[in-house]
Parts: sequence; C-alpha cells; structure tokens
Amino acid sequence: MFANSKIAILGSGSWATALAKILLHNVDSINWYFRSSDNVEQFNRFKHNPNYLRGVEFDVNRIHFFTDINQAVEDVDIIILAIPSAFLKDAMSDLKVDLNNKFIVSAIKGIVPEDNLIVGQYLHQFFNIPYERIGVIAGPCHAEEVALERLSYLTIACPDVKKARAFAFRLECPYIRTHVSDDIYGTEYASVLKNIVAIASGIVHGLRYGDNFQAVLISNAIQEIKRFVDKVHPITRDIKSSAYLGDLLVTAYSQFSRNRTFGTMIGKGYSVRTAQLEMHMIAEGYYAAKSIKEINEEFRVNMPIAEAVYNILYENISPAIEIRLLTENLR
Repeated sequence: MFANSKIAILGSGSWATALAKILLHNVDSINWYFRSSDNVEQFNRFKHNPNYLRGVEFDVNRIHFFTDINQAVEDVDIIILAIPSAFLKDAMSDLKVDLNNKFIVSAIKGIVPEDNLIVGQYLHQFFNIPYERIGVIAGPCHAEEVALERLSYLTIACPDVKKARAFAFRLECPYIRTHVSDDIYGTEYASVLKNIVAIASGIVHGLRYGDNFQAVLISNAIQEIKRFVDKVHPITRDIKSSAYLGDLLVTAYSQFSRNRTFGTMIGKGYSVRTAQLEMHMIAEGYYAAKSIKEINEEFRVNMPIAEAVYNILYENISPAIEIRLLTENLR
C-alpha cells in the first residue's frame, strides 16, 4: 500500500517545506503546489524556499512545481494539505479534480473558521471523502527542527490503521520516527486546542509570570483538552501520549512556536492586529479561539484557559485582568 504512490503537497509554508524535505528521503519526486509563480521561480533559481526554512536546499529536479491546484493533484494518489486553515476553503474552492480515489492527509493543525470544522470533518462534509481515506499528521514536531535534522516523532492518525501505517512508512527517515493512531478527531482537536493554550502561555510570559505558573497552566491545559476531546469524541485514548501532551508541551514552550510568540506580543501590550502584522506568519490559535468558543456553546465543557484567550483576543479584555481572573480557576 502506497509503495509507489505519487504525492502532492498543497501549501508553501514552513511545515510544507519540512514535509517536502522528509518525503524526498523516500520518494523519487513530489508535486508541490505554490500559489505564487514568483516564489516558484525563486525556488528553482536558488534551490530553496524563498520565504521559509531557507537553509534547506532541495534538488529541484525532483520537484514538480505547480501554481494550478488541479494540475498538482490530478495524477497523484496522496494529497498532503499544509495550507493555513483560514485559507483552506478558498484554495479548495478552485479544485475540480475528483478526490474519491485519493488519500488525503491534513498537516494543518487548525480549524476551518467559516464552518467551525476540523479539517477531517470539512473534507468529509464538503468533498464526501470517507473518514477511512483521511489522515492526520500530529506532532510534536516543529518545522525548524526538521530543517536542522533533530530527532522528531510524528503520529499519523486514520480510522484505517493500515493506511496510517503505510503512509507513516513514507515519512520514516534518520531523524523522523512515527507512530499510528485511529483517533483523527482527538488528534485534530488536540492540535487545535494546543495552539490556543500556546497563546495563553505566551500571554503569561509577556506579562512576566514565571516558570512555576507556566507549569500550572500547562498541567491544567492538558486536563482541559482531555475534557473537550472526550466530550466531542468519547473513545479510549491516552492523553499523555506524544500526539496530545507532547504536542501541547512543544507548542507552549518552544522558541519556534508562532502561537506562543503571538501570545507573548499580546501579553507585552501589542494589539491583535499589530501582532499579526509583525509576525508575517499565521497563528492558528487566533482563529481557533473563536471557533472553539462557538463549538463549546453546544458541549458546555469547562474550558477556563480557552475562555480567557477568547476574551483577550476578541472581547478586548485586558490581558493582565483576564489572566489574574484565570489564576483563580487553576489548581
């Protein structure tokens, strides 16, 4: 299964670039969709992504670049989605190719904000793709460490574990180890929620709270994530495994975490708009905070950390005041 499969990557950011680097250890070539023809031209000229992970050099003879999404996916068996969730619906609106015979893998770690759907749900509802042909790549894994070839672990989730295992094999290389799971709901929602928590972690860092409080925040956060995913999709899962707890830890603590960076700026007094403009990168947790707030109106899970982040980002509550209130709800 997937031994000779052709693979397309949709997206041109840092995680897409890291995945391309990983895949080219095991496949002869890939299709790679870029929105900008100028970026493709520069990539071909300088042999690296002009905007992200520029230290990673590629053999461009093994990459088929496309700026037409339909041409990129037409003759492939596996499609990896690495487009920021806020732009996914717009990019997929141009898609005319039938996806029913393809394996679709989300590497997005975000939620489709217009519909409040995790990517698996979006693919299932809008493209009629069975869940058995939808995969999820979960961390903990930062693109920057992949670029440096530092040992990292990925979890591939799919209800069809045989497909998950076969795809995971395509990602194995000297610095990537993989595990498989059948929990696409839990891994996707945990990926969404850990970005919100990372913003909270950044905010408290910006407010000059210390490591002691960070530890309390994160230990409460994993309990909050467990309450939510168990309510939304109640199956047996080990929330302490790397796909859940590990991904939360690296996103909340790492210098490479764009969500933590975004939160730190908010904690230091930046407005949401100014922080977004200065980062030049998407903080998925910003969109996720509003979507989770709206989704939780149905499930009514106790989520004080997610609530606090929403209030700061969308209700313009002072970070100092909101975090002080949050401290009364943590144990």
